[in-house]
Amino acid sequence: MTNLILIGGPMGVGKSTAARKLLNRLPSAVWLDGDWCWNASPFVVNGATKAVVLDNICHCLNNFLSCGQYGNIIFSWVMHEQSIINGILARLDLTGVRVVNISLICPPEELLKRIDRDISRGERDEGVKSRALERLGHYGELDTIKIDTSLLDTDGVAAAIEKLL
Repeated sequence: MTNLILIGGPMGVGKSTAARKLLNRLPSAVWLDGDWCWNASPFVVNGATKAVVLDNICHCLNNFLSCGQYGNIIFSWVMHEQSIINGILARLDLTGVRVVNISLICPPEELLKRIDRDISRGERDEGVKSRALERLGHYGELDTIKIDTSLLDTDGVAAAIEKLL
């Protein structure tokens, strides 16, 4: 059985860090960060770019799923609407696949602290704060397993996800 591990959450919550840890901890693992499919300059969000990004994500995930080499496929991205998750899953061949759908969350104060740290390192800009806080409020509505990262270090988050497998 192949595990497809979806890791959603707002910007700054620790999705990439958790995915990187899992990549090194799980056997036969591969990781796709949805942002890699949308790394463009200028960064433009419209119907055409969204369609291309989703096509690329689904194509890559289906290729990993059909390869047979990977027992653990990790996908991380800001998936703050159930329609995003459902739209991706509907386009995948999930035969013999167990989907583990996770949302990483934390209190708003902790999220802002983490984003400020990223801004000080030049990894994010100030505009991320309002978008991340707005999206954070949507994760409670999703059909996902919630993991509060505020009291866990990166190994603790990875271990909590591993327990779900």
